[in-house]
Amino acid sequence: MEKNTRGNFTSNIGFVLATAGSAIGLGNLWRFPYLAAKDGGGLFLLIYIILVLTFGFTLMTAEIAIGRKTGVGPLQAYGHMDKRFGFLGWIATAVPIIIFPYYCVIGGWIVQYGFTYITGGAAKQIYETGADTFFSSFITSHWAPIICLLIFMGASALIVLFGVEKGIEKASKIMMPILFLLIIGIAIYSLTLSHTDENGVKRTALDGLKIYLVPNFDGITFSKFISILLDAVGQLFYSLSVAMGIMITYGSYAKKESNLVKSINQIEIFDTGVAVLAGLIIIPSVFVFQGSEGLAASGPSLMFVSLPRVFEQMGILGHIIGALFFVLVLFAALTSSISLMEAVVTSIIDKFKIKRSTATLITFIGSIVIGIVVCLGYNLFYFNITLPNGSPAQILDILDFITNNLMLPVVALLTCVLVGWVCKPKSVIDEVSVGLGGKKFARKGLFVVMIKFIAPVLLVVILLQAFNLLSFLN
Repeated sequence: MEKNTRGNFTSNIGFVLATAGSAIGLGNLWRFPYLAAKDGGGLFLLIYIILVLTFGFTLMTAEIAIGRKTGVGPLQAYGHMDKRFGFLGWIATAVPIIIFPYYCVIGGWIVQYGFTYITGGAAKQIYETGADTFFSSFITSHWAPIICLLIFMGASALIVLFGVEKGIEKASKIMMPILFLLIIGIAIYSLTLSHTDENGVKRTALDGLKIYLVPNFDGITFSKFISILLDAVGQLFYSLSVAMGIMITYGSYAKKESNLVKSINQIEIFDTGVAVLAGLIIIPSVFVFQGSEGLAASGPSLMFVSLPRVFEQMGILGHIIGALFFVLVLFAALTSSISLMEAVVTSIIDKFKIKRSTATLITFIGSIVIGIVVCLGYNLFYFNITLPNGSPAQILDILDFITNNLMLPVVALLTCVLVGWVCKPKSVIDEVSVGLGGKKFARKGLFVVMIKFIAPVLLVVILLQAFNLLSFLN
């Protein structure tokens, strides 16, 4: 085995930036703005921020502490905490194994759009064809999505191959500051936009900002509030990378003297800040040029159809903003994809005691096979089924439903049971206290109540919602 093949973060800022990079991904840049627009703007923001500081803090603290305490990846960490929970390590490791390939498929879509804007081909390829037609023709083609998948996954694998210090930490220190500067700059610009449509109706970015930031209580019933709450909890899984084995993996690389509470607070600030700024970019821009109808788009449609239409209406400046935006999204997607891959690679290293290069190659080859199948799900392997929650689905949607609606809540719920009731909260509190320099764990009481009672209840509700078992609330 290679010497120190697992590695460690060399500095606390490296740990924070890498972990924040994992958390900051596509969920922040397209899912968060869409949910905020759909779920009452400022009301969703308020609920989400409260959940980040309570629910999110609890799960992230538990997972990072487990990682640092055990010093191994998710495959073995749960068993080290309690042998009876060794099975949970296999479930937690299966999550990034499933998510990484289809995440890289979407990453490949971003590569295509970024290349098109950077080379100046947007006007000819996207605008003349039509944003919706360009997107559908690209993902349904046989070879272009696979080539882009190989490029994106290859970049992720290369960074992981170089290890924790020279790969993940170094890349994060470069990409994350650029990401922050880009998103702040584009957000500021988006707030200056205004547009008068063909009917003479003028819309400004400030109008869109009100939709985003001002709570809208119109039509808010108990069932609607529960729906917003569940959307916000679900977004936490996307945003904070919890229950994916990632936080345990990165926690296992953290130094014992690291102040985990301070680091987690910084990660929460970075992650939530980027999500809020993404909303400042997308919601005012889309509203200015497309009105409320444009904000109704979700998922890929928002990023790959609605936003290119916005960039088209900006004129020549739209080409520049579009290029910068997709570079921003590419960095965000890449920092998340390397953390997904690293969670798998480090589990293989810990379990089988093999070289990092071998573990990376095994992960890469297996993920490429799954990724190609996902790509072909839009053409050769196309079919259409309905998920338990009523949504139509192809291969990518099925994998997304299995992981995000089923596996993630199960892993999080069983982690709460392990820490809250089997090993007891003290097992995590003691580990967190190691790096506090004699200071008290200020949110200890909150952590105990959340991990034992509130978080498990929320997670059970999410699982019930996945199968429409809460329809009686409507």
